[in-house]
Amino acid sequence: MEVYLDNSATTRCLPSVAELMTKIMCEDYGNPSSMHRKGVESEKYLRYAREVIAKNLKVQEKEILFTSGGTESDNIALIGAAFANYRAGQHIITTAIEHPAILQTCAYLEEQGFQVTYLPVDSNGRIRLSDLDAAITNETILVSIMHTNNEIGSLQPIAEAGQLIKKRNPNIIFHVDAVQGYGKFRIHPKKMNIDLLSVSAHKIHGPKGVGFLYINDKVKVKPIIFGGGQQKGMRSGTENVAGIAGMAKAVEEIYENLDEKVSRLYVLKAKFVEQMSHLEGIKINGLTGIESAPHVVSVSIEGVRSEVVLHALEDKGIYVSAGSACASNKPAFSATLKAIGIEKQYLDSTLRFSFSTFTTEEELDYTVRQMYDLIPMLRRYTRH
Repeated sequence: MEVYLDNSATTRCLPSVAELMTKIMCEDYGNPSSMHRKGVESEKYLRYAREVIAKNLKVQEKEILFTSGGTESDNIALIGAAFANYRAGQHIITTAIEHPAILQTCAYLEEQGFQVTYLPVDSNGRIRLSDLDAAITNETILVSIMHTNNEIGSLQPIAEAGQLIKKRNPNIIFHVDAVQGYGKFRIHPKKMNIDLLSVSAHKIHGPKGVGFLYINDKVKVKPIIFGGGQQKGMRSGTENVAGIAGMAKAVEEIYENLDEKVSRLYVLKAKFVEQMSHLEGIKINGLTGIESAPHVVSVSIEGVRSEVVLHALEDKGIYVSAGSACASNKPAFSATLKAIGIEKQYLDSTLRFSFSTFTTEEELDYTVRQMYDLIPMLRRYTRH
């Protein structure tokens, strides 16, 4: 049996998405900037995508900027907003458990003279609104808080944070990295006081290499990519039409009967967590109920390195991640696990299991059985 439980890293493309993209690449392959019929046909797909995404978010079509994915969306949001608004102040607030696309971009902005405050989190990976309130100063121009943590599935109080920020200063720009939350939750930026929102297609059964950034029409953001002036000069370069259309198709399908899909994931997660909790020396990180993401489970395993367990599971046809895929090949310990105060012995002994709408109960039962067989055996052969 093959069991794919690394959906926070990437998801399998929906058949309808692959079919549409193949048609575009092989038949409707014109450059959307071309004035002839082939170009016009191609440009229609971009209009279709804007319409679908804008309707889903309940925003204007002109507020959607197509990008190459979550990392680029985060970079444009932070760098573009910081440089466009630096005269109003040079203070940025984010959290200690952000994705590297945020943390490393903030490090770059610090090199450029900006001051960055990193909010701590509690043992469940959630910020305290009182800490956010205390961090805001007259110099604060930008706050960036992720919707759903990619390693432990913690959810941040985004709506409450947005309300607090705008009450303190309506001109502060609020950015949300929703790469892990989009497709699992209904997110409406206008209602939640979100000015900038980052999304990646390959987390919602769309293609890799494409995403979007919602930019509130009233917010100033400077472009960081220059060239032919596509997308009103905000992001030059010929648009990835097939990828963008595929992303829109994925948005349509993932949000169809969303409540049923998410409820099913929570049921699967609850059973998986309950079964795993009975295995000796296992620690489940963060919250596990409806106050957490429906698709992420972080498991620390006493006495065995995560890499060892990962490859042992791989031999059984089970694919999981040792933390975030974007950082799992780096020797440094997870910033998220350190931020929630996890014990030192668990820092290199933690696996992430992440589900999708394709995940079945049978697959999870098989995974639990393999864990019960493998962990005691691996502990016997681990040197202390």
